[in-house]
Amino acid sequence: MSASNLSVVVAGGGSAGHIEPALAFADAVRRLRPDAEVTALGTERGLDTQLIPARGYKLELIPPVPLPRKPSGDLLRLPGRVRTAVSRVRQVLDQVHADVVVGFGGYVALPAYLGARGRTPIVVHEANARAGLANKVGARFAAAVGTAVPGSGLPGEQVVGMPLRRAITGLDRAALRAQARAHFGLPAEGPVLLVFGGSQGARTLNTAIAAALPGFVDARVAVLHAHGRTGTAAAPAPGYVPLPYIDRMDLAYAAADAVLGRCGMTTVAEVTAVGLPAVYVPLPHGNGEQALNAEPVVAAGGGVLVPDAELTGERTLAELIPLLGDLDRLAAMGAAARAAGHADADERLAHLVFEVLAR
Repeated sequence: MSASNLSVVVAGGGSAGHIEPALAFADAVRRLRPDAEVTALGTERGLDTQLIPARGYKLELIPPVPLPRKPSGDLLRLPGRVRTAVSRVRQVLDQVHADVVVGFGGYVALPAYLGARGRTPIVVHEANARAGLANKVGARFAAAVGTAVPGSGLPGEQVVGMPLRRAITGLDRAALRAQARAHFGLPAEGPVLLVFGGSQGARTLNTAIAAALPGFVDARVAVLHAHGRTGTAAAPAPGYVPLPYIDRMDLAYAAADAVLGRCGMTTVAEVTAVGLPAVYVPLPHGNGEQALNAEPVVAAGGGVLVPDAELTGERTLAELIPLLGDLDRLAAMGAAARAAGHADADERLAHLVFEVLAR
C-alpha cells in the first residue's frame, strides 16, 4: 500500500442487510482517508445495481454464486460457477490494485474471499450472532474478523458493532421531533410508538397492532405503523398512521418514543444507536440468530424480548402502555440502549482494516 493511494474492495452485495453496512464502512474509509478508492463487488441480482452506484461507489459485477445456508452437497455442485466468479474477482483486484478486501457475508463475499486468498489481505465483518457460510469460510484465512455482537463463533473475532449510515448515528432526535411528527402527520404532543417488521412487514406485528389499537387510542398513544408492502394495516383510528414502507427512517426514529419490531441486526443496531427503548419480537424461523442479536441490549436494560408466539394484542398493551406512560423509564431504557450499541462501528471497522494494512 502506498501512502497516498489506498484501494479498498468491499464485498457485501445481494440484500440491503449486506449492502448497507458495506457502504457505511466505505463512507467511513472516505472520511478517514480522502485519498482512498473504494470499489464494490456485486451482481445483477439483488439490490446491488440500485443501491451501490446511487451512493457514489464504483460497482464491479461478478457472476452470482447462490449459497446454501449450511454446508451441503449444493455447494459441491457449484464448482464451475465458483471458478468463474473467483476468476472475475481476481481480474477486478488486479485492475484496481486492491490493498485489502473487506467482506460482509452473502453470495458475493465467498468468491471475493476465495479470489483474494493468498494475494490480498482479507477482513471479514459478520453482522449476525451466528455467522453465515461465506464468513465461516472467509474467517479461516482472514487477517482480521470484526463482528456486530460477541459469540459469532468465528476465530479471533473483535466486536466492532454494525456499521450504520451517519444519518442514523448522528441523529438528534430531540431537535427533529417536531419536524418528524409533522412529516408523518402525527400528533405534536404525547407518546408515539413506531412499529415495523422489515420491507415486507411482519404478520405477527400487524395482527397484534390491529388487536391492540383500541387500547392505544384509549391511552392516547399514537402509532406509526410500517405494515409492509404485502402486509395489512389496521382499521383507521385517531393517531394511527399506517404506511406500507418508511423511506425516512431517521424521521421515524425522531418522531418515536419506543419501538415494536423484529430484531435483525440492522434494526437492533439502528434502534440502539438512536437511543430508543424497544420491544423486540424475533422471527420464529431460521437458526435463532434474531433473538441472539437482541440479547446484549435486553441484558443491558435497553429492550424487552417477546417470543413471536406470545405477541398478542394484550401482551403488546401490557408491555408498551406502562413504558410509554413513564418518562423516567423511557429515558433510562433509551440510555441503556444507546450504551449497549456501537454508534461508531463504521470507523471502528475502518481502523481495524487500517491496522491490518499497517502490519
